[in-house]
Amino acid sequence: MRITVSHITTYRYSLRPKRVMQLLRLTPESFEGQNVGKWSVDLNCDARLRSKRDAHGNIVHLLTVDDVPDELIITAGGTVDCENTSGVTAGLADPLPALVYLQTTDLTKPNAVITEFAKDVTSGTSNQLSQTHKLLAAIYERMTFETGATDVTTSAIEAFERQKGVCQDLAHLFCAACRSLGIPARYISGHLFRQDGMNDQSASHAWAEAHVNGLGWVSFDPAHGISTDEHYVRIAAGMDYRQAAPIVGTRTGGGMETLDVIARTGATPLRQSQKQTMGAMSQSQQQ
Repeated sequence: MRITVSHITTYRYSLRPKRVMQLLRLTPESFEGQNVGKWSVDLNCDARLRSKRDAHGNIVHLLTVDDVPDELIITAGGTVDCENTSGVTAGLADPLPALVYLQTTDLTKPNAVITEFAKDVTSGTSNQLSQTHKLLAAIYERMTFETGATDVTTSAIEAFERQKGVCQDLAHLFCAACRSLGIPARYISGHLFRQDGMNDQSASHAWAEAHVNGLGWVSFDPAHGISTDEHYVRIAAGMDYRQAAPIVGTRTGGGMETLDVIARTGATPLRQSQKQTMGAMSQSQQQ
């Protein structure tokens, strides 16, 4: 599947800030099953963009704007060819060992209730792949997807108590449950081409990856109850939302600020020759 992505972030200020500094996690990278074509990050004003890698291996851009307009627009997008790998994420140069992702954060800390839930759901099996799939199904069944019930500061504990949330909350809960069982898990931000036609969204998508014995990193989307497939574009990983958020930063001055986001996706099937090219690229990455 060839996925087209357009992620437009618009900041409006009541007074022009003296300076804006942002960290952008908006650029995907190629790995087995995901081949990035043309991709760009553009602004509607003069700015300095410096590319680097963060601690999790994500491609990030450090943005500095000194002459800030009343309306600052950051546009990221391009094309990505994706194949269904049954959720297995291979071919990434992970700078951190998997065991690092057993650490908890304020947003992904399990309490006694989440720990007991994870134990009950996975009782009777010690196979990590089976455990993660059981957690995926249980969270999808237990939690109600509801916008407005939570925000970016809501923890896995709070979302589980409310039994509702959005993709971010379900990903946090999945990470918390996995880590309580000794399974490394990390939060993933990216884009999903939805087959129901709802492809103009006010935010990007989120899911999780668990490190499974014998397979490595495997992706799970508890908001939809499935492992990721050719409809997903992976952008960034982190311990939680804060470490994988598309844009974070600060500004000097600027009065009141409003923020609008449009995350738009489209898709076309890949031809056989394109699939063969992706396969050849994956083989060369593994050699």
